[in-house]
Amino acid sequence: MTPASSATPASASASSSLLTMTAVLVAAPGQGDRLREALRGLLAPTRQEPGCRDYRLFERIDEPGTFEMHEAFDDEAALEAHRATPHFRAFEAQAPTLLGAPLRLVKLTAVG
Repeated sequence: MTPASSATPASASASSSLLTMTAVLVAAPGQGDRLREALRGLLAPTRQEPGCRDYRLFERIDEPGTFEMHEAFDDEAALEAHRATPHFRAFEAQAPTLLGAPLRLVKLTAVG
């Protein structure tokens, strides 16, 4: 008899490959509104991408001009496809003038 733990339900294996992360973006001085609008412009098209599970934008209450994009993609291939889209590339081209610090990508793993 095999132990129950050796069988992995399909939902468990799917969630274990899910890439979840938070991108922290800090606006350059005077660029908070422009950065907010550029990030908002990514929301609708990204949410339509195959493999995108979550894509939500937040602004820190205690640090106006600091944004967090909570993201989840099915796998690395979906994330790479996202990075190759015209809307992401357009944002990437604007980023040097909008950001006051390098983008910080925090990768997460579910623990409960």
